Amino acid sequence: MGVKFLSAEWCQAVQDALNANETFTRAAGSMSAKIQQVVTGPDGEVRYWFKLDGGQAGLGLGDSPDPVDATITQDYETAAKLSKNELTGTAAYMSGKLRVSGDLMKLMQLQGALGQMPAALKDLDVEY
Repeated sequence: MGVKFLSAEWCQAVQDALNANETFTRAAGSMSAKIQQVVTGPDGEVRYWFKLDGGQAGLGLGDSPDPVDATITQDYETAAKLSKNELTGTAAYMSGKLRVSGDLMKLMQLQGALGQMPAALKDLDVEY
């Protein structure tokens, strides 16, 4: 049985999988970023944060404990498709399914590391 998408268990599983993946940590290198994610769905809004610091990823539910570089807002369907690697962040942004406020250039600099996430998370069993 998998972890429920956007749950505390999911955050921990994603964090563990990313930090255990050498390709991801190498791509992340010395970059640092803090991103607030907002997912809207039929049950309301789910907020979680993603932090990259010194090659290590951190995730948690709720609002980021630190000031963020950018906030990304999307609906549940878009978030699930991104998580399942059925949609890229660039395609979602260009089609208006994903909205960004804050430092878009910072997000662009993370493309290498973010591009490694699908491979790092492919074995994660997630319930949508």
